[in-house]
Amino acid sequence: MELTLFIWALFVIAIIVLLSIFLYYVPFVLWITAKASGVDISLLQLFLMRLRKVPPVVIVNAMIEAHKAGLKNIARDQLEAHYLAGGHVERVVHALVSAEKANIALIFQMATAIDLAGRDVFQAVQMSVNPKVIDTPPIAAVAKNGIQLLVKARVTVRANIKQLVGGAGEETVIARVGEGIIASIGASETHKEVLETPDAISKVVLKKGLDAGTAFEILSIDVADIDIGKNIGAELQMDQSQADKNIAQAKAEERRAMAVALEQEMKAKAQEARAKVIEAEAEIPKAMAEAFRNGNFGIMDYYKMKNIQADTNMRETIARPKNHDNSTDVN
Repeated sequence: MELTLFIWALFVIAIIVLLSIFLYYVPFVLWITAKASGVDISLLQLFLMRLRKVPPVVIVNAMIEAHKAGLKNIARDQLEAHYLAGGHVERVVHALVSAEKANIALIFQMATAIDLAGRDVFQAVQMSVNPKVIDTPPIAAVAKNGIQLLVKARVTVRANIKQLVGGAGEETVIARVGEGIIASIGASETHKEVLETPDAISKVVLKKGLDAGTAFEILSIDVADIDIGKNIGAELQMDQSQADKNIAQAKAEERRAMAVALEQEMKAKAQEARAKVIEAEAEIPKAMAEAFRNGNFGIMDYYKMKNIQADTNMRETIARPKNHDNSTDVN
């Protein structure tokens, strides 16, 4: 009796396992749902999807959504091929349905290309219907009078479906808008002109066609805030004056160093000349002794020379200026 119950239990378990495997590879319930929604698909096609490792639920739900939305040109093979290529089938179908309801020209091939390019095609369609506002970071620009202005702008853009594949992104749009604002402010004579007519910036920037080659179409550029920054012109003049001062000081130091070097050179030459004089004076006693020995110089000549030297020293002492104590400087 117990053996019979055990055999029946194994039989029931085997039936359940086989039925689960069968329903996995042949999703009968999903086929019924597709037929009830008006989608023409067979059980064999669902079975082959399992073998190709394509989830039948994703494909069938996408086909049901497209059928209910009235999209007749979307085939099962196209959805499977897009899934196997790494695309997002649900996102593409959502985008096609939204584009159909919003009267936006979007075909299946373009939608899949945009999706495979890494862009969110459904979000792009939504942005075509509801434009997006991009806030730029503070943009620093300087007017001709040297006053710096800090500008914040709001750029309203709409997705350009035809340029989504290969078109530049938001960063490029922000960079171009900043470039246009800087050029517009830089062409103004004074910062007061910009503060009085900030809408002139928007008009000038919009005329430049900054959305060329991007995935967006710029609808409007509005100046949200303008703040006055530094006086760049005055700072540049101060920096230039400081630089000129440093250059003048360097040149003056160079001239002073050259003068000191010339003075030292002259002192060295004077010392050299003085040394030569002392050396020559040292030779005088030798010459006098030699003249005494040879008889060319007598004792009377020697005393006469001494008298002349004494008279010369006396005249030099008299000619020197006196000190504060009325004494003669004999140094």
